[in-house]
Amino acid sequence: MFTRLDPPIPLHVNDKGSGQAFGVIDYGAEHHLIWVTAMDEGGEIWCAANPQVRMQANWTMGRSKKRPPVSAIKAVSER
Repeated sequence: MFTRLDPPIPLHVNDKGSGQAFGVIDYGAEHHLIWVTAMDEGGEIWCAANPQVRMQANWTMGRSKKRPPVSAIKAVSER
C-alpha cells in the first residue's frame, strides 16, 4: 500500500542526508516501512527502509542533531 504524506515530513536518511518524505510504502507485517523521500541536496528521490530513517532535529521537541551510528541501527533492526 502506498500512502501519500500531506504535508511531507522532514527526515534524515542515513548516508544520504536530509529530505522531505512525501510517501510511505507498506508491504505488510513482515517488512519495514519504506519512506519515499526527496533529498534536499540534489533533489534525488530515495526509498529508504525504516531502520535507515530518522526524524530531523527539532529543538522544541527535544530531538538533537546527534544520530546513532549506522552499525547501531543495523544491530537493532536485526533483533
